[in-house]
Amino acid sequence: MSLLDLAPVVPVVVIDDAETAVPLARALVAGGLPAIEITLRTAAGLECVRRIAAEVPDAVVGAGTVRTAADVDASVEAGARFLVSPGSTPSLLAAMLDSGVPFLPGVATASEAMSLFDQGVREMKFFPAEAAGGVPYLKSLGGPLPDVRFCPTGGISLSSAPSYLALPNVGTVGGSWLTPASALAAGDFGLIEKLATEAAGLRS
Repeated sequence: MSLLDLAPVVPVVVIDDAETAVPLARALVAGGLPAIEITLRTAAGLECVRRIAAEVPDAVVGAGTVRTAADVDASVEAGARFLVSPGSTPSLLAAMLDSGVPFLPGVATASEAMSLFDQGVREMKFFPAEAAGGVPYLKSLGGPLPDVRFCPTGGISLSSAPSYLALPNVGTVGGSWLTPASALAAGDFGLIEKLATEAAGLRS
């Protein structure tokens, strides 16, 4: 099954404290969102991937904000089952293609999507979704690029997600609203499970 078909929303998570990784992942999985993107924006990112991969077998944990070939290698070594990048360069794309795991390279224009399509990539991240044109832009891409599917990420909320999910070229959306910093700091994993349950119901 494609990563885009696992759930309507992929939580995009920024974690400063690796101790929160496992209970966070368990809350998201319990809420019905098995695919979890842990960004490499913090020093704890790779350790979070490693812990979730080892201790939460029902989670499909991936690494986000992957920017270099070294990031690819480190993420796969840590147990990442998918990779997400904000954009794409020739060296990064080559490393992702060689990684052996699914990946979503970031695009924001038709030309970028076409360039990746030429390399055999059919599933991509559309980022930053809201700033780059949102639902109208993605709808417009559906005509000339009917065989490309997207995971839009960036500025999407529970209220705006359904408009994206209604598009035939959108498989899932990435969302950071599921793991608010205040809930992580307070260890309020009950709230996170509740938010995940709401998101999982967007395509019920």
